Order: sequence, then structure tokens, then C-alpha cells
Amino acid sequence: MDIQLTDKEKIKILNSKDVYKIMQQILLRENKIDQDREHFWVIGLATNNRILFIELVSIGTVNKTLAEPMEVFSFALQKRAVKIILCHNHPSGELRPSEADNDITDKLIQVGIIVNTLVIDHLIISTTKYYSYKDTELLSELEKSTRYVPSYVLEQRVKKEATKIAEQKKTIEIAKQFKRNGVDIETIALSTGLSIEEVQKLRVRKKKNSL
Repeated sequence: MDIQLTDKEKIKILNSKDVYKIMQQILLRENKIDQDREHFWVIGLATNNRILFIELVSIGTVNKTLAEPMEVFSFALQKRAVKIILCHNHPSGELRPSEADNDITDKLIQVGIIVNTLVIDHLIISTTKYYSYKDTELLSELEKSTRYVPSYVLEQRVKKEATKIAEQKKTIEIAKQFKRNGVDIETIALSTGLSIEEVQKLRVRKKKNSL
């Protein structure tokens, strides 16, 4: 269900408080029966963080709701959002994330990475307050999780990291060779992409002058 927003509500999101102000109004717009059940919304953002849409993905029970990745990201892809914010309410007023909350957040973060539509926050809200995964750094922790990362993606990440390390080692060896030959530090830094501080820290044996 697409939530109809006024022009005033289609703001540029700067922080979690901005998101909560909008979602609090939406939660209060629902009738009293629905307020006693969990709702799960997806907020789609443009590159400049302006709200493109807010979609109600599911309505659950008093303490549980489902959010299937296909439904969450189909809205984002159809409406060309480049990033999304997840949001659901806790009718009890207790905002501490449950294991189920963390599990679905983990799953959606990893799917978002694969489809290039990043999850940048997840808010748990009530009518008076909210909890932000980003502000508490729980989002950063879950981004490092590999629980829902496909094996082929893990392999690609390992290969990419290995290539990066190999290239870095090659760059350092080139810089060392320059340094042995007496090339000035600024030129070495400019030629290799290393910082002046990194070049200064490189230890090399000076090249001996031949007789």
C-alpha cells in the first residue's frame, strides 16, 4: 500500500529524527485497531536523500510482522530509489530490537548490497519515541555479517580483497625501488599514489655507488 504524502512530507532526510517525524504522523493516521498491530514500511530515497515514496509492506500481529526481501526491494527498484530506510512499529512501546528484528535487518542489508540499493537505517517506532539502528551503530555491525551472504559473493569479496592487497604490495615495492634510487619523496608519492607520510615510513637500503 503506497502511503500518500503531502509535498511538505516529501522532505530531504538529514537524520533519523527527520524520518521519525514523518513516520510518527503516519502511525497516528492509522485507526486504533491497526495501531495495536505491527506495520512494516519501506522508505525510498533519491540520491540527494529526498523521499520518493513510503510503502506499507505488511501488517502483522501485536508483536510480529513479516518483510519479504522480494516485496521490500521490488518497490525500491520500480520507483528507482537508490537507498532505503526500513521502519516498523512496536505497539507495546518497547523499542529494543528483538532477535527477529535483527535477523530481518541483516537479511535485507545483504540483499540491498547485492541489488545495489543500500539499507541506510532501520527505525523501530512508537507514537512517542523511536530507536535507530544507524544511530546506535547496530547497522554497522550487521553490515559486517556474512550470515545471509551467498557463497559466490563471499568468494568475490575475498578475490577482490586479495587483488587489492597484491596491488598494494606491488605499489610499495615500486616506491621502495624509487627510494633506493634516490628519487625524491614528493615524486614517489605522486607516481605511486601513496601519501608522503607512507613513503617516508618505507625502510630501504640505499643503493651502493659502483666504483
